[in-house]
Amino acid sequence: MNRSRKHLVIGIVAVVLIVFSVWKLERARAGLEISSFDVGTTPVTLYQLPNQTGPVVIVAHGFAGSRQIMQAYSLPLAQAGYRVLAFDFEGHGRNPIPMSGDVTSVDGTTALLVAETRRVIAAARSLPAAAEIAVLGHSMATDIIVRASIAETKAGTPITAVVAISMFSQAVTANEPARLLVISGQWERFLRKAGLYAVHLVDPNAGEGDLAMAGGVTRRAVVAPAVEHVGVLFSPTAVDEARGWLDASFGRDGTGAADHRGWWILALLAGIVMGFYPIVSLLPSRPSAPQISTRWFLVATFVPAVSAPLLIAPFYENFMPVLVADYLVLHLALFGTLQLVILGKSPAMRWNLPLLHVAALAFWGIVVFGLALDRYAASFWPTPERLPIIAALCLGTIPFMIADSYVTGAGRGMLWRRFTARTLLFVSLGIAAMLDPEHLTFVLIVLPVFVLFFLVHGLMGRWIGRQSGAIAAGLGLGLCLAWALGVSFPLFANL
Repeated sequence: MNRSRKHLVIGIVAVVLIVFSVWKLERARAGLEISSFDVGTTPVTLYQLPNQTGPVVIVAHGFAGSRQIMQAYSLPLAQAGYRVLAFDFEGHGRNPIPMSGDVTSVDGTTALLVAETRRVIAAARSLPAAAEIAVLGHSMATDIIVRASIAETKAGTPITAVVAISMFSQAVTANEPARLLVISGQWERFLRKAGLYAVHLVDPNAGEGDLAMAGGVTRRAVVAPAVEHVGVLFSPTAVDEARGWLDASFGRDGTGAADHRGWWILALLAGIVMGFYPIVSLLPSRPSAPQISTRWFLVATFVPAVSAPLLIAPFYENFMPVLVADYLVLHLALFGTLQLVILGKSPAMRWNLPLLHVAALAFWGIVVFGLALDRYAASFWPTPERLPIIAALCLGTIPFMIADSYVTGAGRGMLWRRFTARTLLFVSLGIAAMLDPEHLTFVLIVLPVFVLFFLVHGLMGRWIGRQSGAIAAGLGLGLCLAWALGVSFPLFANL
């Protein structure tokens, strides 16, 4: 197959994937009324069928999540006749107010998030005929909704049902919450034990899947097969279990089954990435630069990996309103600068700047990819408060990604080089976390973001690198990485 035919075939496959995936994902919204409003400063989205007056379900996301990532639950519940209120916690998504308080204290950040959740619950009670309320949350939110449910009961306004996905909460007692479903992914071994513990408080002999009942308390722990902490959000089994629990709690007859939303999201994003390949072929091609030697590759990867955490972590002080973003700026900037200095005047170091290639990568990686991600999977468009943070992150991500592009051969380097270079970055961040665990443990949370970035945007960057060289790929990827980090991690203010 010649190159032009190959590009055409890939382009056609990409269009088919995009169109079919969008059609499937939009079907989940068909017939729903979707509106957004604020409860105080908290952004909330209401999903409901027209003229619906059914029970209300409050949906809360986990750490570094948003309303969008919970749509696998919000949309089918709304289609089943529930009115669903999903919201962005402080510091997350489009919420302009940063998280605050002591994250290690129940009376700190947790108390503030519980209060925010209860404000959303109060707004839900103001909806027409909102006599009964349920709450559903994932990960971090499970502790919040459990505590909010207990507080509501004490206030004389009990919550009808609680659905906790990937739950860990020390607030669970033998009596509260009175009606609790715990859903865990099959590969969440620790959280599965936490779910069973909540059930064993009611019936020590109950196993996963069993219904435990005693003294007006009803609980169940179930497992979603073949998924982990994020995959459980898109598991049809988990969605069906949640809806079944709510139907039983409210005396409703549910119909239908959840679709495989996660796979359609992956198909859409894969189609968008594939669609960039034939576009790159239309851009002007530049001669490729020689690869750096193995010796200089090893020096340029190992030295920064060890030096960056040793030079920064002991002196690190928080100066940005995003968890560990300030450290990442310093770490990536030093890491990349050291690599560029080490490589020096290597023949591989060509400093031509093809702006068209940079613009193409940045536009496709931020705007096109971001539009799809923001609508169907995760918040990707920043509030005004995040724009200066993205700009600051560029000071670290751009030199790092330019250096990384040179080190890995601008899309032409061998696989072992790419694997080694990225692994050493992760090792370097791990060293930083060990040197200052009190302040830098959160830096480990960034690792999955980097992995996904290198798999998705890194592939598009390789295509640009082959066409135009390292500088265009590195600059475009640096802009994309700064954006991805800037919109993903929670805002946090030390008050």
